[in-house]
Amino acid sequence: MGSIVMMFIAFTSAYIVKRNTGNWLEFAVPKVFWYSTFVIMLSSVTIHLAAKAFKAREISRYRVLITLTALLGVTFMALQLYGFSDLENRGIALIGPKSNSSASFLYVITWVHILHVLGGVAALLTIFIRAYASRVKNYSSLPIDLVSTYWHFVDVIWIYLFVFYNWIG
Repeated sequence: MGSIVMMFIAFTSAYIVKRNTGNWLEFAVPKVFWYSTFVIMLSSVTIHLAAKAFKAREISRYRVLITLTALLGVTFMALQLYGFSDLENRGIALIGPKSNSSASFLYVITWVHILHVLGGVAALLTIFIRAYASRVKNYSSLPIDLVSTYWHFVDVIWIYLFVFYNWIG
């Protein structure tokens, strides 16, 4: 997680340096990013509650909450894609010869974050499948604790990026 933090700090630092060199296109971040921020924050709540339910041996509640968390993770990614579509519809080229470096930074930074979210969703789906497996009854909370920690981390990184895009970038 430390190396991921360093990578995002490097990306946003490069963004600030490049912004001050000229040829910088100012544009509003898609409004749908506000919704995606709410969705990922809500997913942190649901995974926290899922971990609590697992530790309390409330397996049916755990299953519902871990399913909801996975769905919220997928929804977050879908909202991000919609946001990029909005930028394209406004004529802001994200990549390619007609792109502007400001839009390209947004694109690269957000896609790197989405890849980390995708890794989190894969981990969520793994523990989701294990939650519904009836053959093995393993009550070790380590898997849910690890996934929960990573998921909260991904949430915090997005909040950092969202604040950066809206008030610093």
